[in-house]
Amino acid sequence: MHTAGVTSLKTNGTFFPPLIQKNNYKTEEIQVMQNTVSKLLDTSTTSKKPGMLLGHIQSGKTRSFLGSMGLGFDNGFDVVIILTKNSNALVKQTFERVESEFTECIEEDELAIYDIMKMPVKLRKFELKKKLVIVLKKEKKNMQRLERLLFDMYPDLTARKMLFIDDEADFASVAYDNVKDKNIIDLKVIAGQIDQIRARLENAAYLQVTATPYSLYLQPDDMTTHEHKAFQPKRPAFTELVPVHDKYVGGEMYFEKSKEEAHMASYLYHEIQEEELEILRKSDKRKVKVNHLLHGERYEGIRSALIHFIVGSKIRNIQQQKEGERLEKYAFIMHTITTKAAHQWQEEVMLHMEEQLRDAMEKEDPIFDQVIRTAYQDFARSQRKDMYFPAFDEVLSDVRDALIEEELLIEIVNSEQDVDHLLDKSGELKLRTPLNFFIGGQILDRGITIKNLIGFYYGRNPQKFQQDTVLQHSRMYGARPLADMAVTRFYTTRRIYDVMEQMHEFDTELRRAFESGANSGEVTFIQKDSDNTILPCNPNKILLSSVQMLKPGKRMLPSGFQTIAKSYLEREMKKIDKHVATMKQTAKAIHPKDDRCFLVEKEKVQNLLEMIYQTYVFKEGYEWDLETFGAVMNYLSEDTDTNRKGHVWVVLRQNRNMARIRKSTGRFEDAPDTKQDELKIAQNLARIIPSLILIRQNGAEEQGWRGGAFYWPVLVTPEETKTTVFAGKGVKER
Repeated sequence: MHTAGVTSLKTNGTFFPPLIQKNNYKTEEIQVMQNTVSKLLDTSTTSKKPGMLLGHIQSGKTRSFLGSMGLGFDNGFDVVIILTKNSNALVKQTFERVESEFTECIEEDELAIYDIMKMPVKLRKFELKKKLVIVLKKEKKNMQRLERLLFDMYPDLTARKMLFIDDEADFASVAYDNVKDKNIIDLKVIAGQIDQIRARLENAAYLQVTATPYSLYLQPDDMTTHEHKAFQPKRPAFTELVPVHDKYVGGEMYFEKSKEEAHMASYLYHEIQEEELEILRKSDKRKVKVNHLLHGERYEGIRSALIHFIVGSKIRNIQQQKEGERLEKYAFIMHTITTKAAHQWQEEVMLHMEEQLRDAMEKEDPIFDQVIRTAYQDFARSQRKDMYFPAFDEVLSDVRDALIEEELLIEIVNSEQDVDHLLDKSGELKLRTPLNFFIGGQILDRGITIKNLIGFYYGRNPQKFQQDTVLQHSRMYGARPLADMAVTRFYTTRRIYDVMEQMHEFDTELRRAFESGANSGEVTFIQKDSDNTILPCNPNKILLSSVQMLKPGKRMLPSGFQTIAKSYLEREMKKIDKHVATMKQTAKAIHPKDDRCFLVEKEKVQNLLEMIYQTYVFKEGYEWDLETFGAVMNYLSEDTDTNRKGHVWVVLRQNRNMARIRKSTGRFEDAPDTKQDELKIAQNLARIIPSLILIRQNGAEEQGWRGGAFYWPVLVTPEETKTTVFAGKGVKER
């Protein structure tokens, strides 16, 4: 078969056809594999300028690179070196996956696969003539072993055509200045070792496989001081995009569909409090009253997580039984901190909670029925209409049986030494019982596959992690049946959820810019300096948890706030109403068809926003970053050469009655604007400068407010906005 402009490939060889038959690859997947191998054969690739196989997190990248590997064997490659993340468990999983995929070729003595830590002392010529796969984790000593293997023990291998596959690549080929993080320092050393090995090889190619390519695409080739604000994604020698399969669940479900009223995704997220995370991070029996775990408000999040997990699993088992399907085992991950002492404390808390749940059941304490019913009713709201949903008594009976038969296993997963105990024959995390509650450590960071995940309790500090790490930690993404999603719940603080939502948006927009060629394939990086000057920003130093991703038509607004006391609010609103009236009277332009839309100087709008800010009270995790909000508005209003420069369209609406909290989900309202009215108008006006929707809410007490009117602003970015990463809170130093 021939692809235009690239090498013609042999597709009917020994290795590739069995993979197609075994995996039922789709046409678009095969095309990506063919393109990848063709480009590896035609293009010079190195760890600094690799070929790139780019997919989504947990979206089938391994499937794609194994197919590419098999096709590569049929087209001249003899040796494949697979570099995994620094995890024994991931090495084992990768080894067993390759062994499973190429079983026939191994049995026919066409291929041999080795874990570099378990290789035979002396390979014979017969063995060396086979196609070879060597799996090793990216660790300094392992790289030294590889160097000895290739150049000292079996130097004949260096003349054979070799392919390095860097799986779950992240920092490995990025050069950082002033690095302080030990892990990044180690990765720099490893990248150097890879380069040294490759430089001594006669014929080697380099392929990176990742879902988080920012460390590559966002780096300019010149790592010196940057004078320009736009960086072209040009470091990879080529990029092939892994097709997303139809069962994939990613950020769209958690952060976009979740905003749709009554959509099953709108019930996924359950907020937990920062105080609860602190309680679970360090053993303190003065703060944790083990006899109050089923009642205490301080443990509401983790209690809900455990009980929802049990109830959701039983609902799915009942549904499977009714459909004549096999009853699945299910998993839950709790990941808040890496220390073993914290994991032991969390295990102790969860075991106490299980014990109290069982005691309440045996004593027929009403609290047992109450907590099970609460979870059941929550799942009833998120059920698919085409699915059978069991009666409460049936679910309650199965939950009782599960507790009596000890179907719940609460297990710590943080020991590399216990990897053989932790993984099943396929290299996935072993599900020993019907209900597996895993308390996670480092091993859960590293891409280990876990089947049938329907619960996530996440509490790692996103301020300290890169984007790829945070999203991988929570293990939220991957192949998920929609029936399982109906009983899936995600627990984290609002602060972390907002960070992850920003990261999802960051990911989506960078992919869109890359795939579509938007902005000529460029992404703009800017920051606000201390004197309010907008400056170019080095993408190396951006703290990803503090960025705003600007794109055409984006809405920015405060949410989760309460108004100040009514008596004070009424006094402030008189000033604000007067300011709004003055803005309209002195407006540069009034919309000809709607006099509630008027064009004003950005300084007047900024003054208005500061006045509105004084009428709000904020709950922790819901603060409104007015400084960034204003800086973004200022930047967007100035980013034009037209006579609209320095102005903002204001779209005024009054006499609205939006509730503070949505009844359907219990979440704070974040859409006070009406799509077919003011939002549509604001988006039409915001062509080259931003619009500010200004909604005057009546603020009735029955709507959850304090009985006084207030203004709710929504900023809408212009249609001509280029994909921009705005580091409103500055940058971090490495």
